[in-house]
Amino acid sequence: METKLTGSHRSTYDAVFQHPVARNLKWVDLRSMLVALADSVQEHGDVLKVTRNGKSLTLHRPDRKGMGDIAELMKVRHFLEQSAVELPAPAADALHLLVVIDHRVARVYRTELQGTIPQRITPYDPSGSGRHLHHVEDDSNGQRKVERKSFYEAIAKAMRGARQILIFGSGTGASSAMEHLLAELKDNHSDLAGRVVGSMVVNEQHLTENQLLAKAREFYATAAP
Repeated sequence: METKLTGSHRSTYDAVFQHPVARNLKWVDLRSMLVALADSVQEHGDVLKVTRNGKSLTLHRPDRKGMGDIAELMKVRHFLEQSAVELPAPAADALHLLVVIDHRVARVYRTELQGTIPQRITPYDPSGSGRHLHHVEDDSNGQRKVERKSFYEAIAKAMRGARQILIFGSGTGASSAMEHLLAELKDNHSDLAGRVVGSMVVNEQHLTENQLLAKAREFYATAAP
């Protein structure tokens, strides 16, 4: 069963996926969060090994208090992604999803679950710098360069089995990751496109996770079946 993170552990989890990479993340906080998520923990001297859902991660305690090694932080990020429990296939007509997307990350929530932890999907970024995720314009037409197709394909995979899908995004037009996702679904995943019951522009930077979920639950409660 997926562990629910709260408080400081949740803040640390979010910091691991921050773009650009968080350089002030403390080892003590990272270790505490990993231990809270792990199915088993082995610690010998300065070496920490945690196992979660069959995946293992080995880290060496840094010389300093902070996690300044980007490569090590990327290992943590990949471990959390790969060891996360994928959304289970729901019973027919039983699942409402909320997808909150921008060009840095997509978060997929099961809105009927209280305290839900989202499935996080990020564009491939081997350096962890987020450089290719910034707003980059093509001189010829002023359009934003689109993330790799794999980003949207991974989101589509996470939607499989949903009865209804609500999408929140920021920005409009060519600069909107939400619009790119809707176009991808229409062109290549018509079955999923037909399950999208709404899309909404929100200022997610000024809304907490609970507020986003409250908006989604209100939408589903008032939407026609």
